[in-house]
Amino acid sequence: MALRTIRTEGDPVLGKICKPVKDITPRISQLIDDMLDTMYDAGGVGLAAPQVGVLRRIAVVDVSEEGTEPVILINPEVIEQEGEQTGEEGCLSVPGVAGKVTRPEAVKVRSLDKNLNEVIYEAEGLKARAFCHEIDHLDGKLYTRLVEGELHEVTYEEEEEEE
Repeated sequence: MALRTIRTEGDPVLGKICKPVKDITPRISQLIDDMLDTMYDAGGVGLAAPQVGVLRRIAVVDVSEEGTEPVILINPEVIEQEGEQTGEEGCLSVPGVAGKVTRPEAVKVRSLDKNLNEVIYEAEGLKARAFCHEIDHLDGKLYTRLVEGELHEVTYEEEEEEE
């Protein structure tokens, strides 16, 4: 288990666009494993590579749906979206606060898996929100730019449910 430091708002790396992954090297495989360990340790449901200081188009998502494995997104892109949902959103890179954000209710995401095979994921609700949130990170965007109204402080229990 290797934990990486989560970069927080104000770190310039969070505002940069990530580069596509072309090969799965031992270093990339280790990064993915470290990202999962870091996400779980921090109590999040998603983590993008720039959040640990790496400018590669990689994100991991686990919304703890029974019987599912964590999703590894490499070079992901939203190819379809439908409807909208508005709800509380938080971020491991903006600790202690949350805000209302409107995202698509459902998305279809084209991505590569750990073996660079193309995969299409369809997601609704929290999973769709998490996919969009993490893909935004890969494009140098924090959720705070989408917040409707004010950010507000959250307690640890609330934060676990929101992230």
